[in-house]
Amino acid sequence: MVTKIFSNFINFDFSTIVATSIYLALSIGTSVHILLYKDDIKSSVGWIALIFLSPFIGTILYIFFGINRIKRKGGRLRKKLNLEKYSYDVINNIFIDFPLNYKQFVTFGYKVYPQTFSFGNSIEPLQNGIEAYPEMIKVIQNAKKEVLISSYIFDYDSETVKFLEAFKNAVNNGAVIKILLDGIGSLKFFHRSIEKKLTKIKGLKYGIFLPPSIPISLPFVNLRNHRKIMIIDGQTAFFGGMNLSKQNVLINDFKNGILDITFKIKGPVIEQISEIFEDDWEFVTGKKFQSISKGLQKNKEGDISARMIPDGPDNKTGIIELIINGAINTAIRKILIVTPYFLPEDDILTALEMSAMKNINVEIIIPEKSDYNFINKAMEPNFLRLINRGVKIYRTPQPFDHSKIFIVDDKWIFVGSANWDVRSFKLNFESNMEIFSENLAKKLNCIVELKKAKSKLMTTHDCANVSLLKRIRNNAYRLLTPYG
Repeated sequence: MVTKIFSNFINFDFSTIVATSIYLALSIGTSVHILLYKDDIKSSVGWIALIFLSPFIGTILYIFFGINRIKRKGGRLRKKLNLEKYSYDVINNIFIDFPLNYKQFVTFGYKVYPQTFSFGNSIEPLQNGIEAYPEMIKVIQNAKKEVLISSYIFDYDSETVKFLEAFKNAVNNGAVIKILLDGIGSLKFFHRSIEKKLTKIKGLKYGIFLPPSIPISLPFVNLRNHRKIMIIDGQTAFFGGMNLSKQNVLINDFKNGILDITFKIKGPVIEQISEIFEDDWEFVTGKKFQSISKGLQKNKEGDISARMIPDGPDNKTGIIELIINGAINTAIRKILIVTPYFLPEDDILTALEMSAMKNINVEIIIPEKSDYNFINKAMEPNFLRLINRGVKIYRTPQPFDHSKIFIVDDKWIFVGSANWDVRSFKLNFESNMEIFSENLAKKLNCIVELKKAKSKLMTTHDCANVSLLKRIRNNAYRLLTPYG
């Protein structure tokens, strides 16, 4: 009996030593990888703590969700950027009427992402699917050469079926159609109903960005193509944050409707938009592609200067986040932010606080209720610190407002697919457009004023009068927001 107990103890002790040794080897090895390849200190500390406090589970989670495996063949786009054009003298001559702080900001922006500004563009805001979809469909069905579409969400419903008919018309006109769908964004109950419909249209090609195939693609579940791009015949583009779904026309349906904004664009900046689509198409299909917009003669369509800013987890610098931070610090009068999700990291929150403390009018417009309940709660812990420093926060009533607008000093505009959260800044593939236009800023300000008129201005009392249990819950939700 004593011999049996001793034998069991030896076996138990040996297995424990083996398990402990494996655990330490995996944990130390994974921690070394984090120290070598993770630049963000908070992210690194969080992952290392999870790895050591959750034996094996933490390591598995990091392997699947913490490592960026996307190494895109994006060199073609970057090779097109001529670094010799970006001297301060050139900037000073092009932006001769700009005040010094904006010349410095343009210089900063070029160093963050060396893409030239394109001049002579027209950019028209279109609100909701009611304004945007008829314009899109009209241009698509009259296409003669090429239709390029990239959309995070492309539902199959009573509104999007109109796009399918427009595709058929375009094909009959001789146009080539290429469509990119995100593997997660367009999923509905683990299938893409729109995919079957696209397959039936002859002359139409489509690609799926990182399609889910559990468990093979599980490490990529957080790395999504969130871009919304539409280019027709290289001459007309639609760009912004609006998906393709009937929800965007249900503007009076408080429960199911979604408010949004996109932009109809004409002019030479379309070539920069096309380059982003080209790189995405090559990544998804493995085949090189060049849009007809390359080298296509484009007449001057307006007086707006603009440039494209793509970003994604294959870029370590966080281009869009850096541009946003630089713009906040450039402001001298006003900062206006409209976003569906407001969960930036501390550096941006601090920059906004400092701006408000300098008597710059800082206004943030976000939905009263998010389409994701936990995000709605996760946003709230940051409100009190901002309001105490003079930042104005407005909460818009339902329907859910998915609009994304950022304006500084009624002069500089930043629009596109990126939200103000870590997912957009570090995990998703996004694209924004940087614009200088006082006239467009006036139009957007009018749109935002209508949103503010229906909104509730948050007060210190609103934020402080929260029970202890709710504060704990909200801060716990904030911890769940993704970071790379």
